[in-house]
Amino acid sequence: MDKLNKEQIRNLLPHREPMLLIDELYNIKKLSSATATVYVKKNSFFVQGHFPENPVMPGVLIVESFGQAAAALTALGLDKSTYENKLVFLMGVEKARFRNPVIPDCKLTLQIEAIRSHGKVWKYKGEAFVDDKKMADAVWSATIVDKK
Repeated sequence: MDKLNKEQIRNLLPHREPMLLIDELYNIKKLSSATATVYVKKNSFFVQGHFPENPVMPGVLIVESFGQAAAALTALGLDKSTYENKLVFLMGVEKARFRNPVIPDCKLTLQIEAIRSHGKVWKYKGEAFVDDKKMADAVWSATIVDKK
């Protein structure tokens, strides 16, 4: 599969609106890397309170977007029985840098890469851009666990 739309992503992830943040996943290299799009809009749920006069996408939601893109990439590459009835939980964020504020209305592009995996634990890195300007980058780890 070369490109996933929001509905196809919804079929891979347990997230639902308003917390399903990624809109597309493309440039997919199985279990290796992908690019995701997040359309940050003036009516996004976080804008009303962060900050009403000067809206900015919270850094934690940028990290959450990285995690969702990585979870979709991983689920897409694994056998369905491996992730069916499972959840992917963020384990740690080793590095996160927020270089520029992400201001609505924009297209946030996430470039993510799986660095390594060991059993059910995965490590990733990512960079976020608006146009060609780097907005953030991070290194994080996640694990696949049974739904309870």
